[in-house]
Amino acid sequence: MQRFISFLCIFASMKVKILITLLTILSLFSCRKSEKLKTVICIPVYGQSLALGIDADRITNLDSLSNYADGRIVTENLDHQFGYYNLDKTKLFLQKLFHYQKHAYELTSYSMAQYLASNTGRDTLICIFAGGQDGTIIAELGKGSIPYEKLIRDIKTAYQSANERGWDFIIPALCWMQGETDVNSYPGTNYQELLLKLTNDINHDIKQITGQEKDIEIICYQTNALARAEHFNPMAYECPETEVPQTQLEMIREHKTFHASGPMYPYDCVNDIIHIDGLGQKSHGMLAGLAALDIIQQKDNKRGLYPLKIKTKDAEVIIELQVPCPPLVIDTIQVAKADCYGFSVITPDNRNIVKSIALHGDTLHILCTEKPLNCRVRYAVNGEYMKSGRLHGPRGNLRDSQGDSLKVTVSNHDYPVHNWCYQFDIRIE
Repeated sequence: MQRFISFLCIFASMKVKILITLLTILSLFSCRKSEKLKTVICIPVYGQSLALGIDADRITNLDSLSNYADGRIVTENLDHQFGYYNLDKTKLFLQKLFHYQKHAYELTSYSMAQYLASNTGRDTLICIFAGGQDGTIIAELGKGSIPYEKLIRDIKTAYQSANERGWDFIIPALCWMQGETDVNSYPGTNYQELLLKLTNDINHDIKQITGQEKDIEIICYQTNALARAEHFNPMAYECPETEVPQTQLEMIREHKTFHASGPMYPYDCVNDIIHIDGLGQKSHGMLAGLAALDIIQQKDNKRGLYPLKIKTKDAEVIIELQVPCPPLVIDTIQVAKADCYGFSVITPDNRNIVKSIALHGDTLHILCTEKPLNCRVRYAVNGEYMKSGRLHGPRGNLRDSQGDSLKVTVSNHDYPVHNWCYQFDIRIE
């Protein structure tokens, strides 16, 4: 009798195990079916120190980021291990193993991802990660470089992780944040040629991985660190330091795959040097999020505040501007007042002939002391020697009014997110 009871117990135990196994298989199958409904939208940021958030004290709580929008913001591993970055695989592994987050800075990616997660469906994951290397010229970030190969490796990881789950995966855009070292080190290269080659390589290599047909579009910031260059002279007719920011502006104006986020001068820089602070990263991330959502939704919204046309009439320079959110405003509160609000008209013999500035709708009028023949019209080409940022660096006071309704919140305080005019240096033809 005892043996019979033991047999029944064993048989019952086996049935329970079989039932649990069947339920597990059915559960996995069910999850597999539901996972197929997911779409992963991946938008990396690539560049140098500002892309990596160097020195930007973190505002975003990483646990809150992990839980935001039901956990729909993820890393390249489609997990929530935010705050880790290293070009060395072993060091990166050890950082994660020991939860070493001493350099877990605030990233543009965080607020961008939160904005996107809030404006996409519950079946959509937002995949973000930063790439690049601080203090590096563009020539050393291209295909074959260690930072570039890590970027591509991370994209492969994200794609494979999604593919294993049966999820759709697409990279609609990449955020570009690089140029400071090219401004202040005088590498003697052609920035536009290198940027076009780099973005073409990125487009080709990503499409090889994902199989997507749509090109990867570029969300482009603008570096403004002119005064960090040793030989910078804002009064000089020939000003090589403006090549990089002017190129970034021209790419946005003339190339359909480039989209504006914004310039860096409206933000505080840590120690007034070069790296924007956490609030700057968070605010800029919102601008990147606006551009990214336009790309995802295939909307042709015109982002960025910058000159469209420049003409002259007698002693007047007339600048027609693209204004995303009118009206235009001269703001000397958020950005410290610059001479002539940041505008200058430089003659071939190195004189600034600006007399006064006036706004009329979407047009800015500069009255000069003489006819501006063959002059260069500039904005935000100024600043104290070796300084950057909204108080002492190269800057201007022209913005739109987007921040009247669009804000970022930090510690229960709202900060406006305006579009500030891109720095420019344009020769009058």
